[in-house]
Amino acid sequence: MTDRQFREQEVQIAHYQLLSREVTDPLAACLLRVIVEELEADLRRDRDIGQSCPE
Repeated sequence: MTDRQFREQEVQIAHYQLLSREVTDPLAACLLRVIVEELEADLRRDRDIGQSCPE
């Protein structure tokens, strides 16, 4: 992943975090938190892979 793709992923995570705080439906808030957790895990994994690859 490029730096730009990492940044886009971070923006997407921030967007879903904001939505989860603003939504009033408890189920929707829960689902949004799950989405955020999965996106954050993907981002960490991709960063770890990127750091372990030799240039």
